[in-house]
Amino acid sequence: MYKISFSRYQGLLLASVAALLIFSACKKTASSGPVLTGVRYYAATPNDSALASLTPAGQWVVLEGHNLRNAEQILFDGVPASFNYILFSDTSAVVQVPTVIPFNSVAASDLNTIKYTTVAGSTTFKFSIAVPPPTILSISDEMADPGDSVWIHGANFFLISAINFGGTVSSYNVSSDGTTLAFVVPQVTTAGPLSITTKSGTTATPYNVEDDSTGVLCNFDNVFTYQWWSAGLDNSSADYPGNNGQYAILNTNGPLNSNDGSWWNGGRSINCNGAQWVPVSSLNDPVGNWALKFEIDVPDAWSGVTIDLAKDGNWTYIARYEPWKGATGGVSPFKTSGWQTVTMPLSLFLTQPTNGLAGTGNPAPDLTTLLGSSGNGSINVYVMNDSPAPAQLVAGIDNFRVVKIK
Repeated sequence: MYKISFSRYQGLLLASVAALLIFSACKKTASSGPVLTGVRYYAATPNDSALASLTPAGQWVVLEGHNLRNAEQILFDGVPASFNYILFSDTSAVVQVPTVIPFNSVAASDLNTIKYTTVAGSTTFKFSIAVPPPTILSISDEMADPGDSVWIHGANFFLISAINFGGTVSSYNVSSDGTTLAFVVPQVTTAGPLSITTKSGTTATPYNVEDDSTGVLCNFDNVFTYQWWSAGLDNSSADYPGNNGQYAILNTNGPLNSNDGSWWNGGRSINCNGAQWVPVSSLNDPVGNWALKFEIDVPDAWSGVTIDLAKDGNWTYIARYEPWKGATGGVSPFKTSGWQTVTMPLSLFLTQPTNGLAGTGNPAPDLTTLLGSSGNGSINVYVMNDSPAPAQLVAGIDNFRVVKIK
């Protein structure tokens, strides 16, 4: 009798222990999935504080929570983030926020979320991820005619609500990464900044587009400071479609020999009379805040020939325009598919170093040194060949102007 009773109690005890083990295992399994509780800066103190929101820019942040080891995927608004397991613990994970989130195509359910997936499961954490403000880096043609196509290069062209380019732009296309914006110029335009309005606000150029008077040194039409003895003029839309009235033609008249600097020969220079480069009231601005701009059309491949730009024919400071020259000094023949705006910050007007080429030395320390106390003078453009082989160039040039870019 005693033996039977003991066996019964023994069985009950074993069953209870098994139930506790099963319950404990189930509880452990159920709680082993990831949990996110916050986001903070990765940078050292005092910046390692909690974040209430962020904008995607490739920055590193720390995700805080529990059970964060063994991550398989981390998504910000549905876009995978980069991470390194070495920087993980059970309660924190160091990850790199995506540089670009294509907000134009993010599903509504993914907006303002961080989804964290491990081998044990996943969790979705609601967190404010703001659309960065747009940035304008360049405009393909600032003086394009109505009906012409224009490309804007920059960043964060997402959730756009309005564009103005001399007038309201009614339709446009944006690249998936938000770095290129394309549209057709409105049929009626007036001078004014390019402005782009998105969910994050409005950004605008500090200078005007479609402006044939502000800061213009010579446009060969209503601002005509051109000296007739230099390069020829034309107004043909057949040779250079999309032109605005007259333009000059820089022409080497066949291959220009190596080290040939005879810019005075016919067609190899553009020379204009004096005009105001920078207002006297702005001569204390940093040199790089102002730029010389012009439009160029190069229908045939160009390499080896340099366009040198100078004020008052003074070779102390020269800006070299060599779009065929790569960053490492290589050569990649250059041509355009129509008129294209060139921007040469005045900080690119450089001295001639000892045993070096003009325009390869140092920038002017200030605008007065570069432009004189009046800020007034002529624009002179020369074609030179400093390369080791013969080369040629035929190009349309138009709309010399100096504008504030910062």
